[in-house]
Amino acid sequence: MPNRRELGYVSAGSTSTVYVTGDITVDYLVLGGGGSGGGKTGGNSGGGGAGGMVCSVTNSGGGVSARTAIQVSKSTNYPVEIGGGGATVTTDAIGNNGSPSYFNGISGVGGGGGARYVGAGEAAKIGASGGGVGQNGSTGAAGITGQGYKGGDSHSSGSNISGAGGGGTGAVGANTSGNNPGAGGNGTASSITGASVTYGGGGGGSCHSSGTVNAAGGSGGGGAGRTAAGGAAVAGTANTGGGGGGGGESVSNGGAGGSGVVILSFPTTSGTITIGAGLTGSTTTSGANTIATITAGSGNVSWA
Repeated sequence: MPNRRELGYVSAGSTSTVYVTGDITVDYLVLGGGGSGGGKTGGNSGGGGAGGMVCSVTNSGGGVSARTAIQVSKSTNYPVEIGGGGATVTTDAIGNNGSPSYFNGISGVGGGGGARYVGAGEAAKIGASGGGVGQNGSTGAAGITGQGYKGGDSHSSGSNISGAGGGGTGAVGANTSGNNPGAGGNGTASSITGASVTYGGGGGGSCHSSGTVNAAGGSGGGGAGRTAAGGAAVAGTANTGGGGGGGGESVSNGGAGGSGVVILSFPTTSGTITIGAGLTGSTTTSGANTIATITAGSGNVSWA
């Protein structure tokens, strides 16, 4: 069979192998939306996990090596959808998971929501990268293999009174340390656009008012957690899949997760791409390649 390429990809934790034939070799980065941080009045919450990252140019999330580029055929529609970040939560609510992004069956799963403080603790949500746990929680939520890492821990103790960081695509969310929260896990750098950009940072945990170190979001768009001085939790950055920061105490709202993105790269001489109705995107060139960056919506792309 001519132009046959093997494609291994992870979708919601399952590894599949498909064969795709076509005229144009396409590299891709598919990134899901990040989870939002937890919200809690009178307690402190964990940061949201980053959206999952699947990439054929550099490492995918969770430290998995680069996937295989695929072949596409001209005059054929290929579906694309961009996942939204988890919505912000108000008082006393566990964070929301982000939504998945996909391109032609290749999925970047949404990140997990951060947990809140509820007495003995509450479990964070599992996602591409796991959410961090809240005050007096236990173990951060797991990530999904090939997508991202787990959230940070806050072991039950009277001194663990801040929230842990959400997992990133490149690192586990940080644990709490005494009165201080955990930072979000760092993201993963990719050069698919021609420049190195980091995607998928986890959200930072909420800092108790007696804490001395505020929790930053992970590199790659993670939002910072509520500060000891009462500064509000920060949302994950749009189109980075960053997790939102944890909220707590008098500023209870958790930060929203950042939306995902799909980036496609192919040799300029091999064809032109059409970004169809329902999708928001743009194209640029880098060296011999055309780069299509799709930032919102649902629809089809095709090549001619």
